[in-house]
Formats: sequence, C-alpha cells, structure tokens
Amino acid sequence: MQNATLAQWFEELADRLEIQGANPFRVRAYRNAARTFADHPEPLAEIVSAGRSLQELPGIGQDLADKAATLITTGSLPQLEELRAQIPQGVLDMLRIPGLGPKKAAVLFHELAITSLDQLRAAAESGAVAGLKGFGKKTAQAILEGLQLAAAAGERVYLAEAKAVSDEIVAGLLTVPGVYQAAAAGSVRRRNETIGDLDVLATAADSAAAMDFLAAHALVEKVLARGDTKQRVRLKSGLELDLRVVADASYGAALQYFTGSKEHNILVRKRALERGLKINEYGVYRDDILVAGHTEDDVYAAIGLPWIPPELREGQREMELAETGRLPRLIELADIRGDLHSHTTATDGQATIREMIAAAQRRGLEYFAITDHSKRVTMANGLDADRLRAHWREIEQVRRDFSGIEVLRGIECDILEDATLDLDDEVLAEADWVVAVLHYGLKQPAEQVTRRLLSAIANPYVSVIGHPTARIVGKRPPVAANMEDVLKAAADQGVMMEINAHPSRLDLDDVLAASAKTLGIPLVISTDAHSVNGFDVMQYGVYQARRAGLEAADVANTRPWHEFRQLLHRRRG
Repeated sequence: MQNATLAQWFEELADRLEIQGANPFRVRAYRNAARTFADHPEPLAEIVSAGRSLQELPGIGQDLADKAATLITTGSLPQLEELRAQIPQGVLDMLRIPGLGPKKAAVLFHELAITSLDQLRAAAESGAVAGLKGFGKKTAQAILEGLQLAAAAGERVYLAEAKAVSDEIVAGLLTVPGVYQAAAAGSVRRRNETIGDLDVLATAADSAAAMDFLAAHALVEKVLARGDTKQRVRLKSGLELDLRVVADASYGAALQYFTGSKEHNILVRKRALERGLKINEYGVYRDDILVAGHTEDDVYAAIGLPWIPPELREGQREMELAETGRLPRLIELADIRGDLHSHTTATDGQATIREMIAAAQRRGLEYFAITDHSKRVTMANGLDADRLRAHWREIEQVRRDFSGIEVLRGIECDILEDATLDLDDEVLAEADWVVAVLHYGLKQPAEQVTRRLLSAIANPYVSVIGHPTARIVGKRPPVAANMEDVLKAAADQGVMMEINAHPSRLDLDDVLAASAKTLGIPLVISTDAHSVNGFDVMQYGVYQARRAGLEAADVANTRPWHEFRQLLHRRRG
C-alpha cells in the first residue's frame, strides 16, 4: 500500500467522524495523521513489514499507529467499515461541492436526512436548505451552482489518486509467478486530469493466477464479474477496475486499443481501412492473417506511422503530425532543472527554509524559488513588507550553507480585486522572482478579472502568473478572464505563465498551455510545494505539459541556471 492511499483513508475517517459529530480534537488527529503519512518519504508499508512501529513518526501515537498498520496489512479497518455503514457515501459526495465542508454536510444529513446529491438538489430548490440555521438563500444558491460541478466530476478522481492505485496493482501483478507483462491503459495512461475507472492489461501463463491476485488485493472491495480472461472489481476507493489478460501476440494491439481515446481509435481504424487492414484489440489483420499486434510500435508501423505518445491520443492533430514526421519530442520529468513555486513555515508551509532547500537539492534541482504568500492571504499568515524582508534575509543566510543549488528569494503576490498588487513595487524590486496570482474575487466579471491579470503582466517586477485561471479541478471553475488577451499580453511583455503541477490545479490546462506555446510564451512547471514531499507532484505538471504537446525547449525551467538567469535579467531589463 502506498503512503498516499493510507493518507486518503485517514482523511475519509476524519470526514466521516466529523459528519458523525465526533470530538474535534479526535478529528484533527486523523487529519494530521493523514498529512504525516502523505508527507513521509519512506514507504510506510516497508516500516510495518520490517517490524518497526509507526509511532516513530511525529505526532503518531499508538492508537493511530495500530490502525494504520491494520489498514496496511489487511486493507480494511473495522472502525472505517462501521462508519461507512452509518454514513452513506452520498453524504461524503456532498464534500465535492465547493464551500460545503463536513460540518454543513452533517447538518444536511442529520436535519434533512439528505443522503444523495439528487436529494440535496431537491432540498435546495424547495427552500428547505435555505431554512436551515446557518445556511440561508445565498448558501442554497451556492450549493445549486456547486452541484453542477459535482455532477460534471461524477465519481471521477484526480489522476494522482488513480495512478497511485493502478501503479500499485500493476507492480503487484508483475510479482505473480507466470505474469509476464502488465500495464495500465485507458485515461490513466493518457494522463487525463481526472479518471472515472481503471484499465489494466497483462499477459500470463495462467490468467486465473492474475485474477486470484487481484481478487485478494487489499485495495479491492468486491469482485463484480469474472470470466476466463476478464475481471471487473470495485476498489475500496469506489473506483472500478477492469483486468484483461491477453495473448502475448495481442498485447500491443490491446494496449493501443484500451488506451484510447475513442476519437483517436476511430482515426486509427479509418487509416487501417484505407490500407486494406482491420484493427481491433486482438491485432492488425489483412484478411484473416495477423500482421501485427505484439507491440504498439508494430501496430502503428502497420498503418505507416511512428508510435504516438499516449498523452497525444485525443483525436486532435496527432495523426497529421505523425504522418508528416512532426510529432513533438515531449518533455520528460528528467528535463526539469528548477522549481519556482514553494512555501515554508514562514506562511502555510510545513517545512523550514533549510528543510525545503535540502529537499530540493536531494531531487537534483539546480535552482529553486521560495515564494511564500503575501499579506492578503491572512489565513496562510501572509507576509507584509517588513516580515518579507526579514524572511529574505533568513533565506540569504541559510542558502550560504548549500552549494550546487541557486536559491531565489521570491514571493507569491496577490493580484488584488482593484487590479493592484499586494506589495509595493519598491518591495517587489528586491525580489529575485515574483509569482503574481489570483486568490480572491474569483467571481468578478470577465472584464474586471481580465484587467487584473493584464495589470499584473504589465508590472515590470512580475516574473510569472501563477495558476493563471485559479481553477480547482472538478471543484472550482476557472475565472471568466479573456485568456486570449491575457496570453497575448504575456507574450508581448515577456511574462512567463505557470503550469501549476498540483493535481487539483493543473493550471494552465493543456489547451491554454498549447496556446501559450504557439505564442512563444515561456512556460514554467512548478509544484507549489508546501512540504518536502510536495516536490513529488512535479510529474503531474509534466504530464499536463505533455498533453499540451510541449517539448523541453517550451518550458523555461528545463534550462540550466546560467540560461534561466538570462531570462530573469531580460525581463527586469
């Protein structure tokens, strides 16, 4: 079991306990434990299997350690199963609605007996929600608007959550005697932002052995169907997973077919037909003779194309690019040399300056920016000018103890509702790196929010616009800005645009990132790390960049420090 999976289950425990009305200190203990588990660099399963106690982790007492160990070793916990029986899943689904936390969900559950999103919609439309103490008409309307987002998200989960699960199951399958190959397919392999279900393919001497392994896996709640070569299971997270055991000669064809997308596969089949071929999940056929299927390379070669990266298989321009030899050499995680958005304990981070620099260096970064919040973000203990300057002085002192990594004194500076910046130019001029962001006033009209972004871009001290549309995937829509005007201004002014790698943001999205590339805007992929393990999400920003067709040259922080420094000087100049 991966640390992220254990953390998710402890978050679920905390949510269900809070809805139940448990002691707030107890709820907080579970949430703190979830954060500790997610941030711990060592696999917790290895600690438990080695006979060590999880009590060696900070803030983890015997009770929490025992429950975590039980989940790791058995994949279940009686307390969690009891809570699931007492609180329907539909109550937890309410938490997908922006602004609706466990306390409000508890009121809706206990006062109105609401146990599904459909019931919640009806209660909001009837006025029952508005009549509850602490709610009112404004909250009821916000719930109705949020229900649209929740419905669009459905049962989908972030790529990071789905990939962690599929990676664990694939890795386990590869340890089963007689299983020769295994891989994730579907939307996980295409690195979509959210995932609705999982597809795993395998080749094996005995399909029953692979299916028996999956059926007994700690992450699996129930086997829904099982045949000779296909098995469908429901995971304890609620996701469903299909395992298909295919013949070795068909593995490449099956991987291509089940990776999709549907639109891409239609184009593949059309191209095959034009060449007198037929393609399905079993192979490429001329009449009834199998001509390819062992590998994906063979499948694409049979229709006169090079292998197409899964991230590009969306039925857009990938066939044209492949046919004309213009497929991009997509950026790789190993291309990243710097991370330019992070936080420390000076605001809402969980690690000190020294700990964050050391963690960045362990990851092989050549340069790294510390960008704590400006004063507008009071909930994160944002920095005013005096505290910021003191913070920068501390960064200067600490960075002298490190060699081989450049540490930039930065700031994540709010673009205020009146289109000014949260700190004066006199202060921003002293920064090495300024990330300008929107955090408040996100429902302003398009003209107003566009003016705010354009004003920030025009400021000579702003280096990059961070998470430019301020969206939260599946929970908060992007601001209504005219992004065409915003991107054009960024190109004209030489301001970079961020792809925020956090799985809940991935902002810019792939479409806007592709537009930025077309305009020649240098993009920056940053983690927005709030802990030493926060750097781990960089891969998701890279996946987003790959979906946009970005190459290493399109991303500014793939450049060595001496070249990246020239970009900074050019902007300030």
